[in-house]
Amino acid sequence: MPVALVWLLAFTNLLLIKGETNNNAVCKDHFKFDPPRPHSVSILEFGAVGDGKSLNTIAFQNAIFYLKSFADKGGAQLYVPPGKWLTGSFNLTSHLTLFLEKGATILASPDPSHWDIVSPLPSYGRGIELPGKRYRSLINGDNLQDVVITGDNGTFDGQGAAWWKWLESGTLNYSRPHIIEFISSKNILISNLTFLNAPSVNIHPVYCSHVHIKKVLIETSVDSPYVLGVVPDSSDNVCLEDSTINVGHDAVSLKSGWDQYGINYGRPTTAVHIRNLVLRSPTGAGISFGSEMSGGISDVTVERLTIRGSRVGVAFRTTRGRGGYIRNITISGVVLAGVDTAIVADGHVGSHADDGYDRDALPVVTRIVLRNFTGEGVGSAGNFAGIGESPFTSICLADVHLQTSSESWVCSNVSGYAEDVTPEPCRELMSSPSSCFAGGRIYGGDTAAESYNSW
Repeated sequence: MPVALVWLLAFTNLLLIKGETNNNAVCKDHFKFDPPRPHSVSILEFGAVGDGKSLNTIAFQNAIFYLKSFADKGGAQLYVPPGKWLTGSFNLTSHLTLFLEKGATILASPDPSHWDIVSPLPSYGRGIELPGKRYRSLINGDNLQDVVITGDNGTFDGQGAAWWKWLESGTLNYSRPHIIEFISSKNILISNLTFLNAPSVNIHPVYCSHVHIKKVLIETSVDSPYVLGVVPDSSDNVCLEDSTINVGHDAVSLKSGWDQYGINYGRPTTAVHIRNLVLRSPTGAGISFGSEMSGGISDVTVERLTIRGSRVGVAFRTTRGRGGYIRNITISGVVLAGVDTAIVADGHVGSHADDGYDRDALPVVTRIVLRNFTGEGVGSAGNFAGIGESPFTSICLADVHLQTSSESWVCSNVSGYAEDVTPEPCRELMSSPSSCFAGGRIYGGDTAAESYNSW
């Protein structure tokens, strides 16, 4: 049998074997709702008024302060009844459930004076949009554990239009806030909620462990500038499932710090499992990796995505000076419709935090498996542009079938292998079959999924 055919059969069989295993990988529930929190209070008990006009920041702060006393007694629940509850930013506490009843909306104040100002994250060294400090997010958790934010499809409305206007006009004083941000926290559950009109990011776990996000609906208007859905950032054991995200920029974006700040902080995003999502991003990607990835991104399993009406389906972004790595990524079961470019891996994307970055800090992108993609109404199949001194390697495609208006795959400084791919891939993706599997396993297998078995 010709050697080339042996490689083809081995590659195809390994993909099929790993595909079966991958589909058995699930995000396991980490939280138990029985028994419920032994203590519960309503925000009404602290003088809150749900008329959409009265500012309730002090009521939320006082309620959380009171509920701290139950942390060693099984925790407590803060109940938010139907109404429109206007508030500025406030902090949560450990062993807490924040429950939004059906018809309850927590409205973010559009007045910047109602938002605290805090130091930048150490892995970024500065605010994302402006040097220096940043606005604190609407809902915050710092060094917490066992926190649940859930409800009967209650809503967080970030009222972001004012922030978008200030960004575009260059009149922001500090970088924009998010709706929810957890820092250095663990055992976090966010579920059964709607998020509207975030000023910047909707859900941002950073330096966190064991985060479960499920059954959320995230939406902003199509003209919202650089608004993202869920951003796991320098975090591990993250599960995101069963959700719909429709935002102006990237719907899901995995990150891990910016240039020398991310390199020095050194905390990767790893052991992430993402499944069963419907995504839309008119100016960005359905799911992206980077470009801020200087702490590294690895061991990510993504399965069963539908991506519609987006500029890019799946994006890997980095640039010289980032350092770090993107490796051991498996993405399968992706349906694309009305997407300009199905897959992009670009080593020349992203600005720098400041002039202190190391130009010789070259990122590594390797062991990327893309399997079982279908697409209709796709502009172009893919663009793979590695870095000359650090080419992208082990880029492995199988069972990818795209109906495109342009049949071109654009490739430079990349190597890997492709089997059963239409349109026909570029020759760089037919150059290295041995790079796509080793030791009887396809690279980028089930490491993230296996981590969930230990939850």
